[in-house]
Amino acid sequence: MNLYPINSGNFKLDGGAMFGVVPKSMWQITNPADANNMIDLATRCLLVEDGNKLILIDTGMGNKQSDKFFGYYYLWGNDTLEKSLKHHGFHPDDITDVFMTHLHFDHCGGSIQWNHDKTGYEPAFKNAQFWSNKDHWLWATQPNKREKASFLKENILPLEESGQLKFMPVPSGDTLKQSELGFDVFFANGHTDKQMIPMIQYKNRTICFVADLLPTVGHLPLAFVMGYDTRPLLTLDEKETFLKMAADNEYYLFLEHDAHNEIITVQHTEKGVRLKNIYTTSEIFN
Repeated sequence: MNLYPINSGNFKLDGGAMFGVVPKSMWQITNPADANNMIDLATRCLLVEDGNKLILIDTGMGNKQSDKFFGYYYLWGNDTLEKSLKHHGFHPDDITDVFMTHLHFDHCGGSIQWNHDKTGYEPAFKNAQFWSNKDHWLWATQPNKREKASFLKENILPLEESGQLKFMPVPSGDTLKQSELGFDVFFANGHTDKQMIPMIQYKNRTICFVADLLPTVGHLPLAFVMGYDTRPLLTLDEKETFLKMAADNEYYLFLEHDAHNEIITVQHTEKGVRLKNIYTTSEIFN
């Protein structure tokens, strides 16, 4: 097995929204804001090369939205999904599977692109199966008013229309063991219903793609929960469960949204689970 970080682009969001009720005086220590109160964020995806499978976990925002839409998110840097794949020697047509942790636009937007003459949409990975789960699919296609702006029809409905959409089974507990893609999946419901967290066995380590369960290093304290989460008290409980497992089992946490920290480990302390070490992807994957 080989793992590759796929940097699909960087953006900014309001720091207060990213930390909910936590005062700026506390969150700005780890996530400093600019003059507009915006903090740096990444859309760092993960490519898993496992035998004859090439699995892409999340796909970033994509590039099909309007300039007005992207203007809200202050894009920065030069990374794109296709450029990052090419850097590692791959083409979008090589991807066999796209695993979407959830269907918010910054996690699945790159899955769908304009067709050749911009009259409609098509999968950006024509040879891939796209993985979600039935519960989250229903949640995303019949969105509540609070999340509606994050579930864009043009990112979601073309997946079903393509015939390339598949669903992971939803476990009775919180973890699906040995999914069809070969890794365990932890299910979390606080941010959005049935978000999926892949847990990949790699060189005697467990690499966890923590998506929006833990957006940045600054979100390690339990009460540091995003204002975007639909069930913040549930997020708090799920983070506590997951972070205790991560500390007990020395999981390596791959951070999708932290623009400046790629992989971390955590440890038990008197204040709860806190940061242990920070690693670059090259330190862990090479």
